[in-house]
Amino acid sequence: MSPGIWALLIAVVAALLIGAVWQSRQGKVREKTGEENVTDLLPEALQQRLADAPDDDAKVTLLQLSTTFCAPCRHTRVLLADFAQRTEGVRHVEVDLTDHPEWSTPLRVHTTPTTLVLDAAGRELFRISGVPRRDNLATALEPHLT
Repeated sequence: MSPGIWALLIAVVAALLIGAVWQSRQGKVREKTGEENVTDLLPEALQQRLADAPDDDAKVTLLQLSTTFCAPCRHTRVLLADFAQRTEGVRHVEVDLTDHPEWSTPLRVHTTPTTLVLDAAGRELFRISGVPRRDNLATALEPHLT
């Protein structure tokens, strides 16, 4: 085989491996280790958006960070809104970062959708990049809702 064919095969294999790794990380719960209060890092307008959201007595807030033209964000919105409606002590707040991309920096959000799961005090419990898996989300939230 010619060197060009080998180069093409190596590029295809590398792309497949990178794609497989990326796909395996989507929708997985990533635990947060720090005790940092996320709401203290938020811009004032975003803090107000959280304060104005209904169900202030919720134990857990699913803060979904989306963008306008993100197809997985729409699916995530439906999934999280339904989950919050069916689960006592959980509220869902969606924030569109399209008009405020600077808000993603303090939250360390590099892709949308990203869901930050916050306790009542505003501490990040964990985060999910991509569309969450309902069963993984329910399992991860269980200890925080009892």
